[in-house]
Amino acid sequence: MNKVSRKLWGIVLIILGVIFLLNALDITNINIFFNGWWTLLIIIPSLINLFNPNKEGKFSSLIWLIVGIVLLLLMQGILNMELVIKLFIPVVFLVSGIYLIFGNVIKNELNTKIKSFNTEKKDEYCSTFSNQNIVIEEKFKQVNADAIFGGLTLDLHDCEIKDESLIKASAIFGELTIIVPKDVVVKVKSLPIFGGVSNNCRHNDGKKVIYIDAVALFGSVDIK
Repeated sequence: MNKVSRKLWGIVLIILGVIFLLNALDITNINIFFNGWWTLLIIIPSLINLFNPNKEGKFSSLIWLIVGIVLLLLMQGILNMELVIKLFIPVVFLVSGIYLIFGNVIKNELNTKIKSFNTEKKDEYCSTFSNQNIVIEEKFKQVNADAIFGGLTLDLHDCEIKDESLIKASAIFGELTIIVPKDVVVKVKSLPIFGGVSNNCRHNDGKKVIYIDAVALFGSVDIK
């Protein structure tokens, strides 16, 4: 958990603590377990991810936030299921269209750069139903790393990076951690599908660049 997430979750816990304290002292009578209270387990993490500058995949967080709010409104009787069903398909098309247009415009240069890597020599690491810690110290041009129903740590801390290198990373129901050297710039293209990609190396200095093409399907990719 990075500093931003830690502070935001700290604020949430403080608010809950104050509410429980005031209820215990009979100063207030706030019902935490109202109808649909469980939707907050979707809404709060989604909000935290949206306001976290180190978190990639804001689109996925936005989708989950909308889902959480709709479920809450349903449980509160403000919306009815018939209306939600009618609006579901139009909203999906609208949001997906906006993402395809503006998402590609914003990351067009990054997409082009990643596609320019066309190397036959690449190292591949995969962790399936297991946990692995891979340490790479030699120079590389491209690495493919996959965590599938498992955990994989790719440690490049002592690796001498070339001018430009590419890591294709995917976490499918798994956790993938990438530890990069301090003297490189990290540029990330992410596709989170009910998952998350977190880049904690945004402010790294250096002339060398690591491009990371990350996919998180019900999993997480954490770049440190």
